[in-house]
Amino acid sequence: MSRDLREVIREEPLVRGRLVELLFDAGPLTVPELAERSGFPEDEVMVWTMGLRKYGYVAEEKGVSGDGHYRYAAVKRP
Repeated sequence: MSRDLREVIREEPLVRGRLVELLFDAGPLTVPELAERSGFPEDEVMVWTMGLRKYGYVAEEKGVSGDGHYRYAAVKRP
């Protein structure tokens, strides 16, 4: 990871909306696909996606993509 992990984690609230919006618009995406579409580094997107998953903003789809990555979908929240 090119930046300090604590710095990346602190930015999650700032990028959450952008990542969730991309998933609502595009449908389920892998971390590499989400990184490509968002323009954020893949390693940082992985950290943010795990946080979004932990707190119920995204859900892991069953199965894996052809390249072995899980797909994540946005979850509608109240």
